[in-house]
Amino acid sequence: EAGAWKGAEEKAGREGGSMSGSNSVEHTREPCPHRIVDDVGGAFAMGAIGGSIWHFFKGMRNSPKGARLAGAVDAVKLRAPVLGSSFAVWGGLFSTFDCCLVGLRGKEDPWNSIASGAITGGVLAARGGPAAAARSAAVGGVLLAIIEGMGVALTRMTAEMGPSPEDIERMQEEMMERQRKQQIEREAAAAASASAGDFSYSMEYGKN
Repeated sequence: EAGAWKGAEEKAGREGGSMSGSNSVEHTREPCPHRIVDDVGGAFAMGAIGGSIWHFFKGMRNSPKGARLAGAVDAVKLRAPVLGSSFAVWGGLFSTFDCCLVGLRGKEDPWNSIASGAITGGVLAARGGPAAAARSAAVGGVLLAIIEGMGVALTRMTAEMGPSPEDIERMQEEMMERQRKQQIEREAAAAASASAGDFSYSMEYGKN
């Protein structure tokens, strides 16, 4: 299974991927299935840290005077792990569906992330019924589409700001050509200097 994922990702790396099929955007995420563990840990850390900050100030505000700090710490201990776990569940499901789509489609592009976001949203809201699952799936798909669209735009903007691979290759060729010409000029100068030295020696030897 891991070999199938790896083969699919190698194929995706050769083909590239984008939302339009052209102007491919390089994805630099961890390979499947390792990205599942990576995303679970990252999502838990994000939720725990963000939840700690949020519930610290919320607990401090809702606590009586003289016990604000203790109330803030208790709120963090009580709620931050719950929020981190919720983030971890979402991240784990998202990465699992993403890897499954990579294996099924044989390529990795933004459409996998958009579909994974929609499927994850629907699965997490499935207990609320079909209508709730459909709404949650739509929200998840739209959010991931916005995130992926911003990522594609940022990648293209960054690529346009810097030199293209063709420009870099051309500059390297020009530099090598200049170095070759400089080498030829140095060799010609050394040969001319040697010839001048031999001529001077011959003139002096003829006089003697």
